[in-house]
Parts: sequence; C-alpha cells; structure tokens
Amino acid sequence: MATRRSASSQDLYPLNASETPVTPDEETPSADASVKIQQPRLWRADGWTAQVLKNEDDDGWAVAMIKDGEPEPALVGPWTMGRDKKNPKPLDGPAFSTLVKTASEFVRRHEQQLQALLHQSLEVSAAAGRLSVSLDIVPDDDHPCAWLRAHDTAGQLLAEVSVAASFKLSRASAIAWADAQFKKPA
Repeated sequence: MATRRSASSQDLYPLNASETPVTPDEETPSADASVKIQQPRLWRADGWTAQVLKNEDDDGWAVAMIKDGEPEPALVGPWTMGRDKKNPKPLDGPAFSTLVKTASEFVRRHEQQLQALLHQSLEVSAAAGRLSVSLDIVPDDDHPCAWLRAHDTAGQLLAEVSVAASFKLSRASAIAWADAQFKKPA
C-alpha cells in the first residue's frame, strides 16, 4: 500500500542552494523580527516583512507587507509572475525597498486620515471675540465621546464640554455654542 506524504515547507517553497529551509512557524511575521531574512518569497528587514502568497481568488500571486509587531498586513497587493508564468517572481532588494516605501506611505496616509477624522478645529468670530474651537473624538467601542473646546487668540482655554461622538462641528454650531456662554450643546 502506497503512503501519501504531506507537503513540507520545502515542497511549497523550493530552495536555491544558498537558502535554508523555512518552516511555517518561522515564516510568520511574529517570529523574531530582528532577524534579517532574504528569501525568494519571504523578506524581512527595516521593520517590515514581505511575504509572497498564492492568491486564492485566481492563478496569480500577492505580496503582503506586515509591519513588525502588527497582527495584520498593512498592505496586500498583486505580485508579478515569474518567467515560467507559474511561480512568482522572487523578492529582491529593490522590490523590497519599493514595497516598504509604498506600505509606509499607505500607513502614514491612513494615520493622517484618522487624525483628521478624530480631531477637527476651526476659527470663528463670536460675541466673545475671535475663538479657536476644536472637537476631539475619543474612539471607544463601548462609550465613544468627544470633547468640545474653545480657546482665545492667546491659546487660553475658555471652555471644555463633553459631547456625543456624533456631534457635528461647523461654523454655525461653534458660534451658537460660544453665544450660549459655552453651555453644553443639546
């Protein structure tokens, strides 16, 4: 009776003579992030890990960029087929540098977008004079809230109230709040 052997990591990731085998446990990004790895389908350096994966939706390949210490990839994108049109093109230094730059820019833009969403401010002229009004949303799954603050032109805090996270800061709402002597908006 013939026995069927399970696929090993060497079967899944063919090795060149200069490579050492990688076990599935070693190829996860949570492994020691300080170890520099430069293999055709796994590259780790500069705080990032690039891992070439089989695209389950079609016959192509994808590359996942994972920032060290993060559980999920920051960016997943298509990866180029090799010359044989079957296997992926191996990762190399220039490709990894480009992937790191792209993933870093993506993460930075996401953080800027989140910052803009959670922290809004505007300048208004009200009965109390020229004011800077800000809304800082505190994200919380159970009890989200926001802080509405008013500062004078010297930066002195004039008022601070807790409002619903859904509060909409606009010129009209800021002026109405100031004209109501900074009482908590309804």
